[in-house]
Amino acid sequence: MNIDNLIKMANEITAFWEGEAGDKAAAEVAVHFRRYWEPRMRQQMITYYEERQGAGLSDVAKQAVALLAAKPKTPAGAPVVDKMAPANDFSRTPDPADPHGGDAG
Repeated sequence: MNIDNLIKMANEITAFWEGEAGDKAAAEVAVHFRRYWEPRMRQQMITYYEERQGAGLSDVAKQAVALLAAKPKTPAGAPVVDKMAPANDFSRTPDPADPHGGDAG
């Protein structure tokens, strides 16, 4: 995807969260990126951030991308577990033991 479009999208998403106090806005934007942006988009934005220091991104968007770029600190050999599954993760199947078939109802 064109990096200019990604920058525009990141800044528009950030505008929604800028009213949050402290680092909460950046954290919420980073969560949005993790949930709704496909991995190639996230990687392209991280690469841009590392190469161009996020030129064109708002301050909150820069902080959010920095959070994305930060490597998780896990012990060697430990499995990496994403505690927050992406909203569009359809790889998980319902538990067959669930009498409701996995529905909330």
